[in-house]
Amino acid sequence: MRVGFVQNNPAFANVRENLSRVEKLLEGQSADLFVLPELFATGYQFKDMEESRSLAELIPGGVTTNMLTAIAKQTNTFIIAGLVEIEGDQVYNSAVVTGPKGYIGKYRKLHLFDTEKDCFQQGNLPLQVFDVAGAKVGVMICFDWRFPETARTLALMGADLIAHPSNLVLTHCPQAMITRCLENRIFAVTADRVGTEKRLDGEEPLNFIGQSQVVDPNGNILIRASLTDEEVHVVQLDLSLARNKSLNSRNHIFSDRRTDFYAPTK
Repeated sequence: MRVGFVQNNPAFANVRENLSRVEKLLEGQSADLFVLPELFATGYQFKDMEESRSLAELIPGGVTTNMLTAIAKQTNTFIIAGLVEIEGDQVYNSAVVTGPKGYIGKYRKLHLFDTEKDCFQQGNLPLQVFDVAGAKVGVMICFDWRFPETARTLALMGADLIAHPSNLVLTHCPQAMITRCLENRIFAVTADRVGTEKRLDGEEPLNFIGQSQVVDPNGNILIRASLTDEEVHVVQLDLSLARNKSLNSRNHIFSDRRTDFYAPTK
């Protein structure tokens, strides 16, 4: 399987320009799956729920989902990307999954970070694994990485790979995702953004750290992007690595778990 990521630098609230820029970045690129950052078409630092609602879209049916689906159909690829979703009067930090045959599904971020709690409702959809180009792909968004239960649940559901749209400002995530891959013997594609936003009075600017990456089940970084530049990278994955959960002839990372001794999840 060939997977890739887009690392972009969106202009806040300029959805059309950001979509056009991503379309240009993808020109001439080929992969079975591309992962785009969290909120890749709007920017990140919303002031409040009213502002995030003003840029929210239906999934499916919105401008961003429609454009991504058109690209997916034209290039025979699958795309997973983060955007602001509206359903009724509720606003979510979501990711869309689309492909050559159209819209597939969506995920809503479970773990909101800092001021996101002022701008989005908590995700209310169950974690899910999607069929993507012959692979089982789970989705989590940015700060979900900090909660190991997220990746573990997706792995136990059979995910070969985790698509991880992100807008990272904490420096720990790129290295932490190595651990998530090791503890679950799974691939992970983290698509981050670059650039700076300062839109909240009294708050320090947010500096996004880039370093989008693909990590394999043995914790190897197959590719890692820069801290500052817009980039697109594609790598080849051997999915059999993620489907073999044995460390040796006597240790299996799932069947060796002692769930009868683990603390209750409360």
